[in-house]
Amino acid sequence: MTNKTKIEEFKRRLKGKKTVVVGMGRTGVAVAEFLANRGAEVIVTEQKAESELGTIPHRLHSLGVKVELGKHSPRTFLGSDLIVLSPGVNPGIPPLAKAKAKGIPIVSEIELASWYLDPPLIAVTGTNGKSTTTSLIGHILSQSGKKVFVGGNIGTPLIEYLLHAEEADYIVAEISSFQLETIYSFKPQTALLLNLDEDHLDRHSTFSSYAEAKGKIFLNQGPQDWAVINNDDPAVRSLIPQIRAQLLPFGRKEKGKRGVWLQDDGSILYRGETEEERFSLKRVKIIGMHNIENIMAAIGTAKLYAVAREVIQESLDSFKGLKHRLELVGEWKKVSFYNDSKATNVASTLRALMSFKQPIILLAGGRDKGGDYSPLKDAIKEKVKALILMGEAKERMMASIGGLVPTYLVREMEEGVRLAWEMADEGDVVLLSPACSSFDRFQDYRERGKIFKEIVFRLTRQKG
Repeated sequence: MTNKTKIEEFKRRLKGKKTVVVGMGRTGVAVAEFLANRGAEVIVTEQKAESELGTIPHRLHSLGVKVELGKHSPRTFLGSDLIVLSPGVNPGIPPLAKAKAKGIPIVSEIELASWYLDPPLIAVTGTNGKSTTTSLIGHILSQSGKKVFVGGNIGTPLIEYLLHAEEADYIVAEISSFQLETIYSFKPQTALLLNLDEDHLDRHSTFSSYAEAKGKIFLNQGPQDWAVINNDDPAVRSLIPQIRAQLLPFGRKEKGKRGVWLQDDGSILYRGETEEERFSLKRVKIIGMHNIENIMAAIGTAKLYAVAREVIQESLDSFKGLKHRLELVGEWKKVSFYNDSKATNVASTLRALMSFKQPIILLAGGRDKGGDYSPLKDAIKEKVKALILMGEAKERMMASIGGLVPTYLVREMEEGVRLAWEMADEGDVVLLSPACSSFDRFQDYRERGKIFKEIVFRLTRQKG
């Protein structure tokens, strides 16, 4: 029996199936609860020790779920009918490789959830801008009077819609390359690919394999579906031959056809099959060319669902952006402090640097993800007056981009922020935009951004 046939069987019936959930984070716990509610025999396997997991094992036991802690036992994997991965679990680990060789289906949480979703699914992926675009689409659809579930990689696992949420008119989900690696039938009605730049090379090893994973968002779409794509991105355009859905491009080039196009006067033109509508950016609060691209993608998606121009414009004007994404923390003596902790790759930091005209003191570094820092060189020379490096990656970053401007190595975030504070002049921007993951010092980018903001607020009070 092929995996595809087995999955069709699982869609019809999970009761009594031996299922293994890998990972005991929020996603893994939600998946385990969902499977248990469907009558599956569930075991959750987690490499962390019980002392690191708080009350989670007890909660799972109360649901009738077995747990395996401190290891991933091959016997556990090989004794299963179905394996469901949390996003952070590498599908290449040895126990999974053995299970795959035995023909046991291995799927992501989004694949499992998609088997049971009824509302139209709008799925957003790309290297950068996923969270902003996902949130903006959700905001626009909500302002149009629809009930919208916004989730996925943005924070609320897709499976939680099936557990807790009220019935929605639309589901808008941020989707990562990790989640797309192990899909079979996952099929969004509308799929967005915003951009492709180097990222997660510590997981995917090559840019081509990373791009291939991202491109799987279009894998199961057909002519009745839509693919919203960045027409200015060569790597995105290279995927067009494999897309069977209808295309809706956005960008600054090729303005003579259906799509969403930035005009010379700074407005955005939506050109549909029979209509044209213009949108102003004058009152939009989120800054940077990358956010204009996010806005174009959101406008195009909203028009596919027949949202009125006035509603879209009002939604663009009222959208405040996301925490930890070029978030203005505050100003002190005309020095502006921006939290861009969500910039966990080089391309995202580059976009942040290009968003400012003022001199920048850049705080960067964290856990290295295997990417190339050299694309930052020109922007650093043009935009940055001082570079402060921290975290595990600081030595590698120093070797690649250090010395282009005055460069300083610090041990901790607070030391870096204080140094930036002392050297900042009136009109400068102090920007946390790490170009690295946060896992060397912090639980995630949210905690890193929160700590940055707390340090800035504390220094503000101290300095008066």
